[in-house]
Amino acid sequence: MNLPNRLTVARIVLTVFFVMALLLPPHGLMLSRFPFGKTTALIIFIVASLTDWWDGWYARRHKLETAFGMLLDPLADKVLTAAAFICFIEQPSYRPGVPLVQAWMVLIIVARDFLVTGLRLVASQQGIVLRAEGLGKHKTVSQMVAIIVILLGLAAREDWNCFGSDYGQFDVVFSRVAFTLMLITVGLTLISGIIYFFKNGHVFFRDA
Repeated sequence: MNLPNRLTVARIVLTVFFVMALLLPPHGLMLSRFPFGKTTALIIFIVASLTDWWDGWYARRHKLETAFGMLLDPLADKVLTAAAFICFIEQPSYRPGVPLVQAWMVLIIVARDFLVTGLRLVASQQGIVLRAEGLGKHKTVSQMVAIIVILLGLAAREDWNCFGSDYGQFDVVFSRVAFTLMLITVGLTLISGIIYFFKNGHVFFRDA
């Protein structure tokens, strides 16, 4: 297995630890706790995102692109971002009983990303290369920004104790910022997905 593919597999493994860091409590039994979990999750996400850039760059530079990498690399990316958004549903907002990120938002993002990935895989089997649209790239940037900002807010609230016991006002602002970022991300995700399928949907129905 070449280096880019190893980095792709490593990104999937990192996703497991990312989820553990986000969801396991900071205190508890030896095998069921994760001190400074939100900070650790932030670091893991940044490292995993960097491996995504590095493996693609390295594979193109050294002509190490493989069918395995073309299949697994986009899936690894989607697994990482989907894991982040799904875990955010478990995080509380400033209102009791209300999650920081709404489930319907995550459903739209995850469904669109995996449908587009499936479309690209179908196209590749037919010898067609579907390039990312400009709006799709903006969607990706918005997702990364939303995830990193939310992780920063969670770390500030729960790990760094930036506001002591009086973090109520911060929690309100943080929850509203997270909601706004997610609305932007969902909007870009939905619109870019519709445009992508409108332009390339014929690939699905070629042999229907």
